[in-house]
Amino acid sequence: MAWLLVIVAGILETGFAVCLKLSHGFTRLWPTVAFCVFALGSFGLLTLALKRLDVGPAYAVWTGIGAAGTAIYGMVFLGDVVSVLKLVSITFVIVGVIGLQLSGSAH
Repeated sequence: MAWLLVIVAGILETGFAVCLKLSHGFTRLWPTVAFCVFALGSFGLLTLALKRLDVGPAYAVWTGIGAAGTAIYGMVFLGDVVSVLKLVSITFVIVGVIGLQLSGSAH
């Protein structure tokens, strides 16, 4: 259950990163509100998960999902440049996160 919280928190991290961009420096109301909701949800779920998980692997999974998810979202929906190097790098992030998750242990 704790890993599910980390995964959802990572997805919410993607949401708050995208909303941060869309807020244009907190000058647009609804993207700013969405940023706050996603950020509070993401940090809240991560906090709950860390009661049961080692911080290193859990944080790596959280940030990895957020980083990869944000990069993919940007390429698909925001017109960010797609390149082979970017796709390979995202793959390395995902593989690294999986490796760290597999090396972690729950309390």
